[in-house]
Amino acid sequence: MKWSDTREIGETLFDQYPDIDPKTVRFTDMHKWICELEDFDDDPQKSNEKILEAILLVWLDEFE
Repeated sequence: MKWSDTREIGETLFDQYPDIDPKTVRFTDMHKWICELEDFDDDPQKSNEKILEAILLVWLDEFE
C-alpha cells in the first residue's frame, strides 16, 4: 500500500483496530500505525494532513 491508497488504508485500520473510535485518534498515532501495517510500503515522510484526513474519513465511515 502507498499513501495514495487511502480507502484501503482506512479499511485496514478499521480491521486492525475495530474497537478504537477514529475520532479519538491523533494523527501522530495514526501515522505510526499506518507505517507499521504489514502491507504498507511507502516513504513515511510522504504523508501530509490532507492524506491523513482522507484515511481518517474512510476509517470513520467503516466504524459507523
